[in-house]
Amino acid sequence: MVLLAVPTFIYGTHAGSGIIPSVTNMFYTLSNVSNLPTPTPLPAFLTTLPQVGSIQYTVGEGDNCDAVLAYRMHMYSASEVFSDANAVTVKQLSHDVGQDCHRLQPGMVLTLSPQYPLVALGGVLTKIEGSTTRQVLPTPLIKVPSKEDYTPDCSNGCLLTVRINSNVSVRLNVQTSLALHPGAWIWTQAMLPRKSIPGFSNYPYADPTASLNGKTLQACDFQVNDTHDDNSVSCSDLNPNTINVDGGAWLLGVTGSNSLDHWRYPIHASSGTQIMIWLENDNGALRYHRGDPIYRYDAISQLYVKL
Repeated sequence: MVLLAVPTFIYGTHAGSGIIPSVTNMFYTLSNVSNLPTPTPLPAFLTTLPQVGSIQYTVGEGDNCDAVLAYRMHMYSASEVFSDANAVTVKQLSHDVGQDCHRLQPGMVLTLSPQYPLVALGGVLTKIEGSTTRQVLPTPLIKVPSKEDYTPDCSNGCLLTVRINSNVSVRLNVQTSLALHPGAWIWTQAMLPRKSIPGFSNYPYADPTASLNGKTLQACDFQVNDTHDDNSVSCSDLNPNTINVDGGAWLLGVTGSNSLDHWRYPIHASSGTQIMIWLENDNGALRYHRGDPIYRYDAISQLYVKL
């Protein structure tokens, strides 16, 4: 019995010491749930960029430039922006529409552009420049390890560099209390810079030949990743604009999950279509209503045509 008991005890002890930890590790592995958040995949970059462009209109009986702009472009402020009191403005409008506004005749073709156009963008934040300088701390400094992630205070304004595709980046003037980190995905609508015309400070049209790359835009309707800044500057507060007088604004964008689809506008077009859409001003919020004007860009004619 002694000869049998001793080897059995020794064998059981060694076997148990291997089985118990293995079983414990198995249950630990099965029950372990990581507390680390799973990063949200970033949308793909745009392959087609928003395009500044115009529509065409054929002059009818009794038409004048102001009435055409009000009727076709919702520019009810046309008579204020283009005024005979400032001859430069009317001369420039005649140049832009392709006809002398004082000598319109039925059958003439006008080229009409969106006033103070907005653009819808999504992209990766690559650089943050604060509007205020950091305070200098007294020396000597004692470095204390800290995992706290400090971000610049952009409540009074920051200049962000956002890459919207592999070759194009824009700069955004932003006021936000949201935490900003390089690598975050930015959603925003912004006012495109307008062409500079001497003696015409409130000239309303963007240059259709200008590249977006490196341009500085005023941001509104601002969002970082999945968090919308409900206190960010509204598009109607950007200056100058005629959104309140005109009752809305023109928005340029591209259909797809990385651009216009984010705003859930009811647009029925294939992904990658360049769009110009009229948004109505509903108590400060810009919204699209079915039946409002919507156009797609035609690369052959280099004009916007009805969608």
